[in-house]
Amino acid sequence: MLRITVEGGGCQGFEYIFKPDTIKTDKDIVFEKNGASVITDDISLPFLDGAEIDYVDDLIGAHFKINNPNANSSCGCGTSFSV
Repeated sequence: MLRITVEGGGCQGFEYIFKPDTIKTDKDIVFEKNGASVITDDISLPFLDGAEIDYVDDLIGAHFKINNPNANSSCGCGTSFSV
């Protein structure tokens, strides 16, 4: 599973943390689509509500991109945001 969490930090106030994970806790929420599983925790979920996760593979490299309707602004690289 791909774990996505939101933590304080980054140049905009909050940052996305992406990491592979094989363990699910009681406070985790799992989303599945087309055989892919994304997991997040109950604290990060409100920050990600309505967000779309995309995998981008372009000339710069491959990365996950989050289109987050809750973010008022984000940094140029897209890994941190403010609400």
